[in-house]
Amino acid sequence: MSRLYSKTEFQVAEPEISVVVPFFNEAESLPILHERIVGTLEKMQVQFEILFVNDGSTDGSEAAVRELMERDPRVRLIAFRRNFGKSAALSAGFQAVRGAIVITMDADLQDDPKELPRLIERIQGGADVVSGWKQVRNDPVDKTLPSKLFNATVNKAFGLSLNDHNCGFKAYRGEALKELNLYGELHRFIPALLHARGFKIDQMPVEHHARQFGKSKFGAERLIKGALDLMTVWLTTRYGARPLHMFGGAGLVFGGLGTAILGYLSLLWLFGFGPIGDRPLLMLGMLMVLFGSQLVGVGLLGELILARTIGERDKYAVRESDFSTEILVSKPRKSRLRKA
Repeated sequence: MSRLYSKTEFQVAEPEISVVVPFFNEAESLPILHERIVGTLEKMQVQFEILFVNDGSTDGSEAAVRELMERDPRVRLIAFRRNFGKSAALSAGFQAVRGAIVITMDADLQDDPKELPRLIERIQGGADVVSGWKQVRNDPVDKTLPSKLFNATVNKAFGLSLNDHNCGFKAYRGEALKELNLYGELHRFIPALLHARGFKIDQMPVEHHARQFGKSKFGAERLIKGALDLMTVWLTTRYGARPLHMFGGAGLVFGGLGTAILGYLSLLWLFGFGPIGDRPLLMLGMLMVLFGSQLVGVGLLGELILARTIGERDKYAVRESDFSTEILVSKPRKSRLRKA
């Protein structure tokens, strides 16, 4: 049993480190995880908080966290009404954290809290995101093989070289989280999303343990969701601010090919090489021109919608600036010219 802490022992108003732990039916693991996190961070002599996010658990997980809250005021809880998924749990946690450095880890005891100092050191060394890499993974083959395929695909699509995008053990600089908008299954693409916004991504090998309690929530349906979300992230990061470049570019290709086909058939008709009305090539050319014009129209419509729904600020990420925001609201200067 972990010791009882009093509020006078430490200051919790301004934690330096925030640890976010989403959980779903992990009642047996949570007290052990809490004890290990506290033991590691107390040795570092830093102010910290542990934010548990209950993603609709149906066992005694929430009661276990509430008991921890009574014993340790550094423990906080967000409880969902039902299961909304890990992305929603992380998003809620990211909005509530107060630390300058944020650590995420799974609740199943497979992530080892003794790695926390090394993750924090990497962030302090200049990285914006540090992704854990389970070099030796204690999971069944039905999880490891799809994960390898997923990692290779994401790296190819986004120009990254991470070995383990799926690892839930990650560290973030606080300001990086302000650039995230997580939903669906996008938590697996956080490094790719932040890489697209210009943040520095790093990785670090971490120790991985076999599951002690409960069962894995991994299922075959995640492969389908992952493939669809990969398309979503790829399109939004590359063309989210310029839809006309994607739809219009494809439209010009199809339209150009269709126009070339129709031009070729027109020359045949002009020089008397037979009728062209019954040729399948004529129908193909007309369809390609029509499809190309529709794609250009969709791109233009996307640009119009985009102009009304997002601001210019959503198209870029600022690392620093050398002026105060007060300049933006300062009063107009009076003219220094004297009247004649």
